[in-house]
Amino acid sequence: MTRHVRSTPRPTHKWFAAVATAGLVGTLVTGLTATGAQAAEAAAGATLPFTSVEAESATTNGTRIGPDYTQGTVASEASGRQAVRLAAGQSVEFTLGKAANALNVAYNVPDGQSGSMAVYVNGQKISKTLAVTSKYSYVDTSWIAGSKTHHLFDNARLRLGQDLQSGDKVKLEATSTQVTVDVADVEQVEAAAGKPSGALSVTDKGADPTGQGDSTQAFRETIAAAKGGTVWIPPGEYKLTQSLNNVDDVTIRGAGNWHSVVRSSRFIDQSGAPTGKVGLHDFAVIGEVTERVDSSPDNFVNGSLGPNSTVSGMWLQHLKVGLWLTGNNDNLVVEKNRFLDMTADGLNLNGTAKGVEVRDNFLRNTGDDALAMWSLNTTNSDSTFAGNTISQPNLANGIAIYGGRDITVKDNLILDTNALGSGIAISNQKFMDPFFPLAGTITVSGNSLVRTGAMNPNWQHPMGALRVDAYDSAIEATVNITDTTITDSPWSAYEFVSGGGTGKAVKNVSIDRTTIDKVGTVVVQAETPGAVKMSNVKATGVGSAGIYNCPYPAGSGTFALTDGGGNSGWDSTWDDCSTWPRPGGGNPDPDPDRNLTRSRPATATGSADVYTPAKAVDGDAATYWESTNNAFPQSITVDLGKTEAVRRLVLKLPPSAAWGARTQTLSVQGSADGTTYSTLTESKGYRFDPADGNKVTITLPGSTPDVRHLRLRVTANTGWPAAQFGEVEAYLS
Repeated sequence: MTRHVRSTPRPTHKWFAAVATAGLVGTLVTGLTATGAQAAEAAAGATLPFTSVEAESATTNGTRIGPDYTQGTVASEASGRQAVRLAAGQSVEFTLGKAANALNVAYNVPDGQSGSMAVYVNGQKISKTLAVTSKYSYVDTSWIAGSKTHHLFDNARLRLGQDLQSGDKVKLEATSTQVTVDVADVEQVEAAAGKPSGALSVTDKGADPTGQGDSTQAFRETIAAAKGGTVWIPPGEYKLTQSLNNVDDVTIRGAGNWHSVVRSSRFIDQSGAPTGKVGLHDFAVIGEVTERVDSSPDNFVNGSLGPNSTVSGMWLQHLKVGLWLTGNNDNLVVEKNRFLDMTADGLNLNGTAKGVEVRDNFLRNTGDDALAMWSLNTTNSDSTFAGNTISQPNLANGIAIYGGRDITVKDNLILDTNALGSGIAISNQKFMDPFFPLAGTITVSGNSLVRTGAMNPNWQHPMGALRVDAYDSAIEATVNITDTTITDSPWSAYEFVSGGGTGKAVKNVSIDRTTIDKVGTVVVQAETPGAVKMSNVKATGVGSAGIYNCPYPAGSGTFALTDGGGNSGWDSTWDDCSTWPRPGGGNPDPDPDRNLTRSRPATATGSADVYTPAKAVDGDAATYWESTNNAFPQSITVDLGKTEAVRRLVLKLPPSAAWGARTQTLSVQGSADGTTYSTLTESKGYRFDPADGNKVTITLPGSTPDVRHLRLRVTANTGWPAAQFGEVEAYLS
C-alpha cells in the first residue's frame, strides 16, 4: 500500500511585504450571544452509547495539568487540553450521571512504563484492575516534516461486573506508575446478542474463543462456506495471525463489540474487486500496532469491500488505519462505529468511491486525519461525512477533503485538533498524481468545531479551525459553508491559504451563518489571493483583530472579502503583515502582565532525548528542556514574535523534591533580528533551590534594548552536565 504524507510543509514564509488589505464593507449588525462548547457539542456529532466525564471536573487529589496548546505536551493532546496527573496512590473519582456497567478510560503513562489502576465502586475496591501501558503511545514519524513524538494517550476498557446507577461513584487509583487520566466513557453494555437464524458459526470450523489458538483458518473456511449468508462470531476472544483475503457477498456479525473480540492487526486485506454487499457488524477488532509503517496494511479493512457494503457497531482499536478504502466501494455505509488509537487515519476514501455515507461514528486519538477523502487515481463523488464526533486527532485534521466532486461534510462535532491540522480542511493538496481536484459543489454545513486549529511548526503560522487550501491548484469548485459553530479556537477561525506557498487562488467560497465564541487571534486568516463572501458571521471574544489579510508570496494578488450583511464583532484589521498576532495580543495592546514566552517558538543548540526546547515554554514547569550532555556552552532561544521591552525573567526547574539544589551559570542575550545578539546580563551563577520553589528571577537593567529573540547561554550546572529549564518566562515588568 502506498501511503501519502499529508503534512508536506509550505515553504518558510517571509512576511514582510507590504500587501493591500481589504476590509469589510457594509453595515455590521450586533446582538448575538454565541453558544459555548457545551451547546456546540449538543448541536452536532454522533449519538453515542456512552457518557464522557472529564477528569479535570472530577474529584481528585492529583495534579490538574493544562490547558496547553504546545505541540508535544501531554495536556495539548488531552480532551479539553486538560487532564489529571496521578502519582502512585493518588486517584480521581467520577460520579455517574446514568446507569452503567462498563467504562473506557483515556490515559497516558510515561514512555516505557506499564502498570495498572485500582478500581473502586462507591468506596469499595473491586477485584478487577484497569491495565495501563505506554506500548501503543509515543509514536514517531520522522518522515513527516514538523511532527514530534505524538499519540501520547491510549484507551483501556473494563466491564465492572455490576450494574451501577446514577449518582454512584467510580474511583481510579494509580498503583505502581504515574498515570495521567483524561476522560472516562461510562456506559451500560447490553447482554450478548444471540446467533442469527441460519448463520454459520466460526466455532463450528474450529475457531478458539479463548484466544489461545490461531483462528485464522476457521474464519476463512466459515466465510467461504457462508457466501450469500451470515458468519457468526460468538462471545469470546479470537486470535487471527493473518489477514482475511476473500471476503465477498457475506455478512460477518458478532454478539456485540464488548462480547465478540477479534485480536488482529490486519483483518481484511484484499486488492481485488469484490461484488459487494459485505456486512461487518457488532464485534471488536483490536490490534497490536505500536508504530506507523505506511507500507504495511495494518488496517481493519485494506482495499475494497465492494459496492453496497455496510460497516456498523464495530469497536476498532490499536490499528494503523480503520478503513483504508481503495477500489469500488460505491454506496458504502459506515455508521455507529468506534475508532480508537489509530496510528494514522480513522477512515480514508482513497479514490473511486461514489455515494458513500460515513455517519454517526466516534473517533478518538487518531494519528493522522480522522476522516479523509483523497481523490487519487479517480475521483470520489457524491459522498458524505455526516453526524460524526471526532476528538483529539493528534497530527492532522479532524475531517479532510482532498479533491473530489460534489462532497458533503455536515453536522459533525470536531474537538481538540493538534499540530498539523484544522478541524475541517477543504483542500487541493494532491500528495501524488493522478489527483482529481475539488469540483462541482462542496457543501460544509452544520458543523461544530471546538478548540480546533493548530500552530503549524513548518509555517510558524496557524492552521485555522476551518481551512480552505489551494495547496497544489486553485480552488475552482463552489464551496458553500453554512451554519457553523466555532468555539474556543486557539488561533484563527477561517483560513484561506495556498499551503504550497505558490499563491494559488481560493475562489468561489461563500460563508453564511457562523457563530464564533472566542478565537485566539483572528476570525479571517487570508494568506493567498482569492475571494470569499461572508454573511451573518457573528463573533465574540476575538483575541487580536477581525481580519489578517496578507497574501503570500508578495505580489501574487489580493484577497477580496465581501460583506454579505449581518456580520458583527470582527470589523478590525491586523495592520502588520510582518508579524503574526499572538493569541490575545495585538489590537488593542494585550495584558502587560502576560508571560511573553508562553507557547512561542523555541530552539536550542541541542537537546537530550525527548527534553526539547518547546517544553521550556509550555506553561508546565514539570516538563523541561535539557541540553546535550557534557557539551557546554549550551543555549536556548525564544522568538517572542515581535520586539518587546523585556525587563524580568523567571527561570524554573521542575518542583519535584527529586530535583535537588543546583547552580547554573548563565548569561542573558537579546536580539531584534535573530542575527546580532547583545549581552543583557553578564554571566553569573544562579542557585535553584527546592526550598525556594526551584525558581530564579532575573531583573534586566532599565537600559535594556527591546528584543524579539531572547537567549539564555549556559556554561555550567552543578547538578547535571547540561543546561536545564522547566520554564523560561519573560515579562514586561
